[in-house]
Amino acid sequence: MQPSLLGPQPEPHVVALKDLLVYVDQTPSAIVRLRLAVDLAGRLGSRLAALFVKEWNQGQLHERKAAELGLASALQVQNLDRRVGASIERAAEQLRATLEQLGAERGLAVEWRCVEGSPALVVPQQARSADLCILGHDSSADSDSVDYSFSEEVLFVTGRPVLFVPTSGAFTTLGRHVAVAWNSSRAAARTLDDAMPLIESCERTTVLAVNPADHPGRHGVPSPDHIVEQLGRHGASVDVVKIENVAGQSIADVLQARARDIGADLVVAGAFGQTRLRERLLGGVTRDLLERMIVPLLLSH
Repeated sequence: MQPSLLGPQPEPHVVALKDLLVYVDQTPSAIVRLRLAVDLAGRLGSRLAALFVKEWNQGQLHERKAAELGLASALQVQNLDRRVGASIERAAEQLRATLEQLGAERGLAVEWRCVEGSPALVVPQQARSADLCILGHDSSADSDSVDYSFSEEVLFVTGRPVLFVPTSGAFTTLGRHVAVAWNSSRAAARTLDDAMPLIESCERTTVLAVNPADHPGRHGVPSPDHIVEQLGRHGASVDVVKIENVAGQSIADVLQARARDIGADLVVAGAFGQTRLRERLLGGVTRDLLERMIVPLLLSH
């Protein structure tokens, strides 16, 4: 065999998701999220850390405030505090036991992290040292940042990709059939790169191109078929669905509905964000995807 005239060739760049973080809480959806995270970590050969923050939820805080406003005695308030504390401990113990059981069944390296503090502060800090953060989405503005919800805050301050699992709905798999929302933007390209380990390990990938006839007119943007070819070189089984004549305000709903129709269990999309002093919107499609999420969603910013 003749030596290469180009000299030694560099090793290909390999992107990996080796450290996953899943945020779990007292909500019933936390167990679902944990099971999905374990399944994903098992397929990727990743290490999984589950993070639980000991904080009163909104219902518990409302109950305490109602007791105080109802002029409950100091003893009654103390009993309430003990009862809520015990409830938080039981939730944490159930999640820890589930993590350890599932990890042992899959032969995974898992870690349980149970900490005090505010999730709005703790989760972003912990997410920065993970390759991917998995959490639910609550559209209420409960973070320390004005107007942003907690989950939006995690997305825009961590510098890491975030995988959101809807807090309602039945989900048994995650990332086996990936739907890529593609519009040739920088944000879409960035998220696609972050999601490449998922795409390389999934069973099927579908590129969802909304209004693709509009793309080539933007400074020579190639057709979505080019990204299908590129993904195919990563070993993925890829097809494309082109959806025309979609109004801007309907893009998020159409993307998710089509993803669900084709059986996708994860949508990969780019995230746009603006400072709230400059604009009231995250970016119309991004906010709509989060607020009306029906399929797990991976976003990068």
